[in-house]
Amino acid sequence: MTIIITRQQEQFQYKIPFKSTTLLKALYHIKNYQDKSLTFSSNCRSGICGECGVRINGREVLACSIKIKDGDIVEPLKYHKVARDLKVDKRNTKNLLHISSTWLHSFKNIKPTAQDVELTKLQSDCILCNLCHSACPILEVNPNFISPFALTRAYRYIADVRENNKKNSIDAIQSNGIWDCTLCGECSSVCPQNIDPKMDILMLQGVSVNFGYANPNFMNMNFNS
Repeated sequence: MTIIITRQQEQFQYKIPFKSTTLLKALYHIKNYQDKSLTFSSNCRSGICGECGVRINGREVLACSIKIKDGDIVEPLKYHKVARDLKVDKRNTKNLLHISSTWLHSFKNIKPTAQDVELTKLQSDCILCNLCHSACPILEVNPNFISPFALTRAYRYIADVRENNKKNSIDAIQSNGIWDCTLCGECSSVCPQNIDPKMDILMLQGVSVNFGYANPNFMNMNFNS
């Protein structure tokens, strides 16, 4: 079968001599036997590290976890600076974790129960693969939007029972954050860990209301017209 890889905005066709294989194995075959200059990222090869995120036929996937089909088109993730071929620079997106204030600010001296841990267990499984970032349509119109993965991480700490100062994190995600999200669910649909950033953002909106914030989009609407 043949796959097409976008490299420096040009498309190149490669023949893969397997009836069925993962995209990552196909990429390694191309690099080892056809084109040693092909550049991509990988690490664990087990869907754990999140390094091998790409787009295939316009859909964000982990290359190690997706089986290829004849004619598949492979591209780098969107909204990232492309270092080369399928390898992108994630340093700017990782900075969103700092912007969204994703850590415990003030500790309560209590021991979380098993039920408490369960509340944030799924969000803690985020592998920072950036698939949700690439899939988010908001970034098309607002490149400063705090990414779904960063907002999920913010929720993980705001929901932590040990956090004694939730307002710091809530304040940090108001501008270019939770109210900019349209809750379309694209982020949730591509998450390899089955995390639901859309629901996390919705929960953050509810917590924000409890702290006196309101959706600025509603405030700007004229309901009398």
